Amino acid sequence: MTRTLIGVRGMDREAGVRVAEALLALGGVSKAIPDEGQIEVHYDPSFHTIMDLIRAIRKQGFLAGML
Repeated sequence: MTRTLIGVRGMDREAGVRVAEALLALGGVSKAIPDEGQIEVHYDPSFHTIMDLIRAIRKQGFLAGML
């Protein structure tokens, strides 16, 4: 597993739950821990790239990028 921290502009704690659920729905993501303005993601890089994770966050309506 790989751990990454992704910044999510405009995400509060409530929205963080929704973003975490979207990430956890992806195969290979074992943890998604939201915080104010960022989310910590533990994932298997053989399933997804960081850009895949960022795209999943953007589909939830947020701008996201590496911290």
